[in-house]
Order: sequence, then structure tokens, then C-alpha cells
Amino acid sequence: MEKITKDIMDAVLDLNEILESLTDQEWRSPTAFKEWTPEEVVAHLFYFDRMTVYSVNFPEKFNGEASFMFKTFTALPVSLDRAVAVKERLGVNDSESLRRQWYDSALEMCSIFQAVDPTRRCTWFGPDMGARMFMTARFMETWSHSQAIYDLIGRERIYKNNIKNIATIGVKTFGWTYLNRKLDVPNQIPFVSLSSPSGIQWEWNEPSTEESIKGLASDFCHVVTQTRNIDDTDLQLAGEVARHWMSIAQCFAGDPEDPPAKGLRKKQNRG
Repeated sequence: MEKITKDIMDAVLDLNEILESLTDQEWRSPTAFKEWTPEEVVAHLFYFDRMTVYSVNFPEKFNGEASFMFKTFTALPVSLDRAVAVKERLGVNDSESLRRQWYDSALEMCSIFQAVDPTRRCTWFGPDMGARMFMTARFMETWSHSQAIYDLIGRERIYKNNIKNIATIGVKTFGWTYLNRKLDVPNQIPFVSLSSPSGIQWEWNEPSTEESIKGLASDFCHVVTQTRNIDDTDLQLAGEVARHWMSIAQCFAGDPEDPPAKGLRKKQNRG
């Protein structure tokens, strides 16, 4: 568990450095991700980091919060309203206090999970997950939600090899992406060949010239986390299955979500 918790903390440190640079206006400016502000993004990460800790150490608290979440999500169909409800639930109104408490909570979460058996089953809002996958999902959430803030302030992201966590989830959720939309899972799984940030080649599935996805690992990670439209990347796609998968890819849990429209999720110019 040491490596994945270290990867999470690396993502936390990167995001925290950006958050410390935000102006008051930027903290409250809508991002291209469902118009959530950085405040709502950080509140979301903070809340679900706490739920992760509750899941393994305080099951009664987790069950109480799960009941709250299901009631809230039923009553508030708009995602922004849900983000606001989570922010209010945390009871943190000051952005600096929110940043500090989120940061401390992330440190605590990683410290706790370093000692957790990687195979331990952890209760969640959907199906249970093994502890290692639980932490991998937290890394993916932190990395992908951070992108909205990178884009808001026009910051160029420096990619690291820890994004292999996301690329692996992206490949593994090929079938789930289709089942989640009540679609038949294609018989042929595309060959995926990606260049890592350090130049190492990562490959998944059987080599194929008919069905394949090739390009930068960072582009693939953006597509499967829906932080970029496939047409806003340089991925090279061969085959109908590869093209269709990348048009609906979703490596995160929950109801089916549509990728952002072409050109919507992109770096902005900081004023």
C-alpha cells in the first residue's frame, strides 16, 4: 500500500500548491467541470476522503453519512446543488480553512491506509472494493478533479508516471463502461499502447492492427476520466470499437456520464 498512498500524497501536494496560489475570486469562479468552483471541488474531495476513513475505522459514521448522501442525491438532481450540499455538510465556509482541513485529512487517510491489508474489503456507496483499489480510486479522483482547477487558472500540468494508476483503471473498466450504459460489451477489446511521461511504453491487451488506441498516456487518462473530449487529444484510434469506447469511456463509478463537448474542457488564460 505504500506506493499507492505515496502517489495520492504526490497528487495532493501538487493540488495544494495550486490552491495556495488562488485568489479569493478564483476560489469562487466556476470551472468547466459542471460549473463547480474550486471550493466545491475541494469540498467534494475532502468529504469523500473522510468517508474513506470512516469506511475502515468508523463504520457507524459511514452508514450515517451514506444515508445522508442517498437522501441528498435523490432530492437534488443537479450536480452543482449536490456539491453545495456536501460543502454545507462539512461546515467549512472559509476557503483557507477548507484547504487546510482537506490537506490534513488527506495526510491522515494515507497514513491510515498504509497499514491496511491491501485485500481488505471496504464498504462504499456502490459495491465494496479491495483496499488497494479503494486507494487507487482516491488517486484517480484527486488527479481528475484537480484538472478543472489547472484549466481554470491556465496552469500547464506536469505529468508523472503515477498516472499509470489511472490508465490501468481505464483499461480495466472497458467492459463496465458498456454494462453501465446497458450496452452489449464488444467481443474484441482494443490493444492499448501508451507512452508514459518518462518515455516508457505501457501496453495492455493483445496486439492488434484492427482495434487499437495509441498515443500519450496523459491523453488516455484525460479521456477515461472525462476531463477531455477525445477530439481534444492526439490519441490515434483504429477500429470501430476503439472509437466508440473512447467516445463514452468512464473509469469512475456512478451513473453513466457523457464526456465534455469538444473544446469545453481546456486550459484558460489566467487574468
